[in-house]
Amino acid sequence: MKKAWWKILALLLLVYTVVGGFLMDVPRLPILNETIRNLYFHVCMWFGMMILFIISFIYSVKYLRGFNLRNDIYAHHFAAVGTFFGILGYVTGTIWANYTWITDQSQSLGSVLKEPKLIGAAIAILIYGAYFVLRGSFTDMDKKARVSAVYNIFAFALLFPSIWIIPRMVGSLHPGAPGSDSGNPALNFKDIDSRLRMVFYPAVIGWTLLGVWIATLKIRIQLIRDKNLINE
Repeated sequence: MKKAWWKILALLLLVYTVVGGFLMDVPRLPILNETIRNLYFHVCMWFGMMILFIISFIYSVKYLRGFNLRNDIYAHHFAAVGTFFGILGYVTGTIWANYTWITDQSQSLGSVLKEPKLIGAAIAILIYGAYFVLRGSFTDMDKKARVSAVYNIFAFALLFPSIWIIPRMVGSLHPGAPGSDSGNPALNFKDIDSRLRMVFYPAVIGWTLLGVWIATLKIRIQLIRDKNLINE
């Protein structure tokens, strides 16, 4: 029970996120209106993704320092769950764009598809997707681990420019970006009032803990399956 407290916390926080996210009062901001509730899912999943990728990056560095295959397994599965969260974040963001940029602002589908933030996010997910393709191309466990660790560090280094830096250097429809005239403050945390914070911060913790939970389950399964190889 002592070891499971954070799992119970994750479940409680996610139940609170879903119930509070749909039922609690939210500010009626221009353009966003009720779609601002997606803040608890889209943005929080991206936060969870970033944290999972950071953990994966740390384990790849640890592997290269000692060549312990256990660290490679940890890096692999945290990257896998982080990528899954990235896909969920991308999908929820695209749905959000459909009801704000296209519907309310009458933007064309073409302009949305050319949105730098969406393109950067897609590139980041594809880079991590290539990480798993690369791993699958090796049969030798040690070579797979070494090449994967190096590539994982490379992928993590490209994550921040593709998602956070380059899209902010060009015109964008995304809230808070230079050239954005949408008046949409969804990502301006100075404009998030106490009603949003009551759900937003627990949601970030809840989604992140869920990701860690899924990753640890996958890690335990692989450690059991590859026990003999790891102990050699």
